[in-house]
Amino acid sequence: MTKKTINLKEASFTQAINISAQWCKEWEEDLLSDEVLADRISELIKTKIGLRGFFAYALSDKECFLLDKLPFSLIFKLNEGGEAVVEIVVKNLIMSSAQIIIHRRKNNHEYEMTSEKISDRCKEILRLLETKCVTKTVNQVLQDLDNMGNSFDNSIKYDSEQKAFIRKQILDIAQ
Repeated sequence: MTKKTINLKEASFTQAINISAQWCKEWEEDLLSDEVLADRISELIKTKIGLRGFFAYALSDKECFLLDKLPFSLIFKLNEGGEAVVEIVVKNLIMSSAQIIIHRRKNNHEYEMTSEKISDRCKEILRLLETKCVTKTVNQVLQDLDNMGNSFDNSIKYDSEQKAFIRKQILDIAQ
């Protein structure tokens, strides 16, 4: 029987999520060192799909604590990812912040707490990434926020309460 391997540069979004989940599980079980995990993640996030898949899993999974612990070797590799990493983390901060407001309105406390966890993880990562890149990206978001929306094509714009909360969350990065 031959072992099937996935070329990380050709991984689908679902494969990237599943790969990330497996690696994080192995890391949490002390089967992977911080450095080996960071090297693997570094390879995965070299593609846009890999980057999206990794953060889709690591930010939202309740069983994954990697982004709560943020090993130095991972921060180093995320910084090497440059603007692409900053942009996806900022986008996740914006989306999760807008969702917090929606979940509050619907009194869905479980989803609200999940969105808050994602938002908190994003802010913590952004505090540790290259400051100039983070500042440039968040300043652009603050400038464009009125034209942004909570639908895939931005056809449904954020309302005033969501925009105020997103601004507050962005300003919290400096804390």
